[in-house]
Amino acid sequence: MSAPTAQDYDVLTFDCYGTLIDWGSGIVGHLQPVLLERDAHVIDEFLLEFFAETEPVVQADGVSYANVLREVLRRLGERLAFSPTDDALDAFAASVGDWEPFPDTVEALARLDEPFDLAIVSNVDNALFERSAAKLGVDFKHVVTAEDVGAYKPDRRMFDAALAAVDGARVLHVAQSVYHDIVPATALGLDTVWIRRAHNAARPAEGTPTAAERPAEGTPTAAEGTPTAAQGAATAAEGTPTAAQGAAADGAAADATPTWSFDSLGQFADAILAP
Repeated sequence: MSAPTAQDYDVLTFDCYGTLIDWGSGIVGHLQPVLLERDAHVIDEFLLEFFAETEPVVQADGVSYANVLREVLRRLGERLAFSPTDDALDAFAASVGDWEPFPDTVEALARLDEPFDLAIVSNVDNALFERSAAKLGVDFKHVVTAEDVGAYKPDRRMFDAALAAVDGARVLHVAQSVYHDIVPATALGLDTVWIRRAHNAARPAEGTPTAAERPAEGTPTAAEGTPTAAQGAATAAEGTPTAAQGAAADGAAADATPTWSFDSLGQFADAILAP
Protein backbone atom coordinates (compact mmCIF):
# COMPACT_ATOMS: atom_id res chain seq x y z
CA MET A 1 0.00 0.00 0.00
CA SER A 2 1.82 3.09 -1.25
CA ALA A 3 -0.94 5.68 -0.81
CA PRO A 4 -4.42 5.86 0.68
CA THR A 5 -7.09 4.75 -1.77
CA ALA A 6 -10.82 5.40 -1.64
CA GLN A 7 -11.62 1.73 -2.18
CA ASP A 8 -10.03 0.78 1.16
CA TYR A 9 -12.28 2.86 3.44
CA ASP A 10 -15.95 3.52 4.08
CA VAL A 11 -15.72 6.25 6.73
CA LEU A 12 -13.34 9.14 7.32
CA THR A 13 -13.30 10.29 10.95
CA PHE A 14 -11.92 13.76 11.64
CA ASP A 15 -10.67 15.72 14.58
CA CYS A 16 -12.24 19.16 14.29
CA TYR A 17 -10.32 21.90 16.11
CA GLY A 18 -6.77 22.19 14.81
CA THR A 19 -7.55 19.94 11.84
CA LEU A 20 -10.63 21.42 10.16
CA ILE A 21 -11.10 24.59 12.22
CA ASP A 22 -8.17 26.98 12.70
CA TRP A 23 -7.80 26.54 16.45
CA GLY A 24 -4.73 28.73 16.85
CA SER A 25 -6.04 31.73 14.97
CA GLY A 26 -9.36 31.47 16.80
CA ILE A 27 -7.69 31.48 20.21
CA VAL A 28 -5.31 34.31 19.40
CA GLY A 29 -7.89 36.37 17.54
CA HIS A 30 -10.24 36.36 20.50
CA LEU A 31 -7.78 36.65 23.38
CA GLN A 32 -5.38 39.32 22.13
CA PRO A 33 -8.03 42.09 22.15
CA VAL A 34 -9.13 40.98 25.63
CA LEU A 35 -5.56 41.27 26.86
CA LEU A 36 -4.89 44.60 25.16
CA GLU A 37 -7.94 46.09 26.89
CA ARG A 38 -6.18 45.23 30.14
CA ASP A 39 -2.80 46.50 28.94
CA ALA A 40 -1.42 42.94 28.93
CA HIS A 41 1.03 42.43 26.07
CA VAL A 42 2.12 38.90 25.16
CA ILE A 43 3.14 37.24 21.92
CA ASP A 44 0.83 34.81 20.14
CA GLU A 45 3.10 31.85 20.87
CA PHE A 46 2.77 32.47 24.59
CA LEU A 47 -1.02 32.30 24.35
CA LEU A 48 -0.98 29.04 22.40
CA GLU A 49 1.56 27.44 24.70
CA PHE A 50 -0.31 28.56 27.81
CA PHE A 51 -3.54 27.18 26.39
CA ALA A 52 -1.96 23.87 25.42
CA GLU A 53 -0.42 23.56 28.88
CA THR A 54 -3.57 24.47 30.79
CA GLU A 55 -6.36 22.86 28.75
CA PRO A 56 -5.64 19.18 29.59
CA VAL A 57 -5.21 20.02 33.27
CA VAL A 58 -8.67 21.57 33.36
CA GLN A 59 -10.17 18.78 31.26
CA ALA A 60 -9.04 16.33 33.93
CA ASP A 61 -11.74 17.77 36.19
CA GLY A 62 -14.40 16.44 33.82
CA VAL A 63 -16.04 19.78 33.12
CA SER A 64 -17.77 20.81 29.90
CA TYR A 65 -15.60 22.27 27.16
CA ALA A 66 -17.27 25.65 27.57
CA ASN A 67 -16.18 25.60 31.21
CA VAL A 68 -12.71 24.43 30.17
CA LEU A 69 -12.39 27.60 28.11
CA ARG A 70 -13.69 29.77 30.94
CA GLU A 71 -11.19 28.27 33.37
CA VAL A 72 -8.28 28.60 30.94
CA LEU A 73 -8.99 32.33 30.60
CA ARG A 74 -9.39 32.70 34.36
CA ARG A 75 -5.97 31.09 34.89
CA LEU A 76 -4.47 33.23 32.15
CA GLY A 77 -5.74 36.24 34.07
CA GLU A 78 -4.03 34.95 37.21
CA ARG A 79 -0.78 34.60 35.28
CA LEU A 80 -1.01 38.12 33.86
CA ALA A 81 -2.42 39.79 37.00
CA PHE A 82 -5.97 40.63 35.91
CA SER A 83 -9.41 39.21 36.66
CA PRO A 84 -11.61 38.50 33.62
CA THR A 85 -15.24 39.49 34.04
CA ASP A 86 -17.98 36.89 33.82
CA ASP A 87 -18.95 38.40 30.47
CA ALA A 88 -15.39 37.97 29.20
CA LEU A 89 -15.31 34.35 30.35
CA ASP A 90 -18.64 33.61 28.68
CA ALA A 91 -17.59 35.34 25.47
CA PHE A 92 -14.44 33.26 25.23
CA ALA A 93 -16.41 30.06 25.79
CA ALA A 94 -18.83 31.04 23.03
CA SER A 95 -16.07 32.11 20.64
CA VAL A 96 -15.50 28.53 19.47
CA GLY A 97 -18.41 28.91 17.09
CA ASP A 98 -16.74 31.96 15.54
CA TRP A 99 -13.45 30.22 14.78
CA GLU A 100 -13.02 29.82 11.03
CA PRO A 101 -12.08 26.74 9.01
CA PHE A 102 -8.63 26.50 7.47
CA PRO A 103 -8.65 27.80 3.88
CA ASP A 104 -8.55 24.29 2.38
CA THR A 105 -11.14 22.69 4.67
CA VAL A 106 -14.51 23.38 3.06
CA GLU A 107 -13.49 22.49 -0.49
CA ALA A 108 -11.68 19.33 0.60
CA LEU A 109 -14.60 18.14 2.74
CA ALA A 110 -17.02 18.70 -0.14
CA ARG A 111 -14.90 16.44 -2.34
CA LEU A 112 -14.47 13.79 0.34
CA ASP A 113 -18.17 13.79 1.16
CA GLU A 114 -19.01 12.18 -2.19
CA PRO A 115 -17.34 8.76 -1.79
CA PHE A 116 -17.17 8.55 2.02
CA ASP A 117 -19.30 8.86 5.11
CA LEU A 118 -17.75 11.64 7.18
CA ALA A 119 -17.62 11.67 10.98
CA ILE A 120 -16.32 13.95 13.74
CA VAL A 121 -14.50 12.87 16.91
CA SER A 122 -13.97 16.06 18.90
CA ASN A 123 -13.14 17.34 22.37
CA VAL A 124 -16.06 19.75 22.42
CA ASP A 125 -19.62 20.33 23.61
CA ASN A 126 -22.51 19.62 21.25
CA ALA A 127 -23.81 23.18 21.12
CA LEU A 128 -20.37 24.58 20.33
CA PHE A 129 -19.79 22.06 17.55
CA GLU A 130 -23.17 22.80 15.98
CA ARG A 131 -22.02 26.34 15.31
CA SER A 132 -18.72 25.13 13.85
CA ALA A 133 -20.48 22.52 11.71
CA ALA A 134 -22.44 25.27 9.99
CA LYS A 135 -19.13 26.63 8.68
CA LEU A 136 -17.88 23.30 7.31
CA GLY A 137 -20.38 22.85 4.51
CA VAL A 138 -21.12 19.12 4.84
CA ASP A 139 -23.45 16.97 6.89
CA PHE A 140 -21.46 14.62 9.10
CA LYS A 141 -23.08 11.22 9.36
CA HIS A 142 -21.70 10.67 12.86
CA VAL A 143 -20.63 13.19 15.50
CA VAL A 144 -18.87 11.98 18.64
CA THR A 145 -18.23 14.69 21.23
CA ALA A 146 -16.59 14.79 24.62
CA GLU A 147 -19.92 15.89 26.06
CA ASP A 148 -21.65 12.73 24.84
CA VAL A 149 -18.88 10.34 25.85
CA GLY A 150 -17.93 11.96 29.15
CA ALA A 151 -14.23 11.93 28.30
CA TYR A 152 -11.65 13.87 26.33
CA LYS A 153 -9.21 12.52 23.78
CA PRO A 154 -6.75 10.83 24.04
CA ASP A 155 -9.08 8.71 26.19
CA ARG A 156 -9.83 5.67 24.05
CA ARG A 157 -13.51 5.88 24.99
CA MET A 158 -13.85 8.62 22.39
CA PHE A 159 -12.60 6.28 19.67
CA ASP A 160 -14.56 3.32 21.01
CA ALA A 161 -17.70 5.43 20.68
CA ALA A 162 -16.79 6.40 17.13
CA LEU A 163 -16.17 2.79 16.13
CA ALA A 164 -19.45 1.74 17.69
CA ALA A 165 -21.24 4.44 15.71
CA VAL A 166 -19.86 3.28 12.36
CA ASP A 167 -20.69 -0.37 13.16
CA GLY A 168 -17.89 -2.30 11.50
CA ALA A 169 -17.18 0.10 8.64
CA ARG A 170 -13.60 0.54 7.43
CA VAL A 171 -12.29 3.70 9.10
CA LEU A 172 -9.46 6.11 8.33
CA HIS A 173 -8.84 8.72 11.04
CA VAL A 174 -7.60 12.18 9.99
CA ALA A 175 -6.13 14.61 12.52
CA GLN A 176 -3.47 17.18 13.32
CA SER A 177 -2.72 16.13 16.89
CA VAL A 178 -0.40 13.21 17.45
CA TYR A 179 -1.06 13.16 21.19
CA HIS A 180 -4.84 13.44 21.07
CA ASP A 181 -5.51 11.43 17.92
CA ILE A 182 -2.74 9.60 16.09
CA VAL A 183 -1.41 7.72 19.12
CA PRO A 184 -4.74 6.44 20.50
CA ALA A 185 -6.19 5.70 17.05
CA THR A 186 -3.09 3.74 16.09
CA ALA A 187 -3.28 1.81 19.35
CA LEU A 188 -6.78 0.69 18.35
CA GLY A 189 -5.52 -0.56 15.00
CA LEU A 190 -6.86 2.27 12.85
CA ASP A 191 -5.05 3.67 9.84
CA THR A 192 -4.32 7.35 10.38
CA VAL A 193 -3.54 10.51 8.43
CA TRP A 194 -1.56 13.29 10.08
CA ILE A 195 -2.34 16.75 8.67
CA ARG A 196 0.76 18.85 9.33
CA ARG A 197 -0.81 22.19 10.10
CA ALA A 198 1.44 25.21 10.66
CA HIS A 199 2.77 25.60 14.20
CA ASN A 200 1.04 28.93 14.73
CA ALA A 201 -2.32 27.43 13.81
CA ALA A 202 -2.28 24.33 15.97
CA ARG A 203 -1.56 23.11 19.45
CA PRO A 204 2.21 23.37 19.92
CA ALA A 205 4.61 20.79 21.31
CA GLU A 206 2.20 17.88 21.42
CA GLY A 207 4.65 15.21 20.51
CA THR A 208 5.01 15.18 16.76
CA PRO A 209 7.19 12.90 14.66
CA THR A 210 10.71 14.18 14.14
CA ALA A 211 11.78 15.29 10.67
CA ALA A 212 13.45 11.94 10.10
CA GLU A 213 10.29 10.08 11.06
CA ARG A 214 7.81 12.14 9.11
CA PRO A 215 6.43 10.17 6.20
CA ALA A 216 6.66 11.52 2.71
CA GLU A 217 3.30 12.63 1.41
CA GLY A 218 1.21 9.66 0.43
CA THR A 219 3.64 7.05 1.69
CA PRO A 220 3.08 4.54 4.50
CA THR A 221 5.05 4.77 7.73
CA ALA A 222 4.76 1.36 9.33
CA ALA A 223 7.96 0.01 10.86
CA GLU A 224 9.74 3.35 10.75
CA GLY A 225 10.90 3.00 14.30
CA THR A 226 9.74 4.09 17.73
CA PRO A 227 8.92 7.67 18.64
CA THR A 228 11.44 10.00 20.17
CA ALA A 229 11.06 11.44 23.64
CA ALA A 230 9.34 14.41 22.04
CA GLN A 231 6.68 12.02 20.76
CA GLY A 232 5.66 10.76 24.17
CA ALA A 233 2.04 10.55 25.13
CA ALA A 234 2.34 14.04 26.57
CA THR A 235 4.95 16.77 26.48
CA ALA A 236 5.55 19.56 28.95
CA ALA A 237 3.21 21.77 26.96
CA GLU A 238 0.43 19.17 27.04
CA GLY A 239 0.80 17.99 30.62
CA THR A 240 0.75 14.46 31.99
CA PRO A 241 -2.26 12.31 31.08
CA THR A 242 -4.78 11.93 33.86
CA ALA A 243 -5.94 8.58 35.19
CA ALA A 244 -8.97 8.78 32.92
CA GLN A 245 -6.74 9.45 29.95
CA GLY A 246 -4.33 6.71 30.88
CA ALA A 247 -6.48 4.09 29.24
CA ALA A 248 -5.78 5.76 25.93
CA ALA A 249 -2.08 6.14 26.51
CA ASP A 250 -1.39 2.64 27.86
CA GLY A 251 0.77 0.99 25.25
CA ALA A 252 -0.08 3.66 22.71
CA ALA A 253 3.12 5.65 23.12
CA ALA A 254 4.96 2.80 21.42
CA ASP A 255 3.76 4.11 18.05
CA ALA A 256 3.23 7.79 17.34
CA THR A 257 3.81 7.37 13.62
CA PRO A 258 0.86 8.05 11.32
CA THR A 259 0.12 5.79 8.39
CA TRP A 260 0.29 8.78 6.04
CA SER A 261 1.16 12.44 6.36
CA PHE A 262 0.17 15.50 4.32
CA ASP A 263 0.76 19.24 4.58
CA SER A 264 -2.90 20.08 4.04
CA LEU A 265 -6.34 18.55 3.89
CA GLY A 266 -6.45 19.41 0.22
CA GLN A 267 -3.34 17.33 -0.47
CA PHE A 268 -4.87 14.41 1.39
CA ALA A 269 -8.06 14.72 -0.67
CA ASP A 270 -6.02 14.78 -3.88
CA ALA A 271 -4.19 11.61 -2.86
CA ILE A 272 -7.10 9.49 -1.69
CA LEU A 273 -9.37 10.54 -4.57
CA ALA A 274 -6.75 10.00 -7.27
CA PRO A 275 -7.95 7.56 -9.95
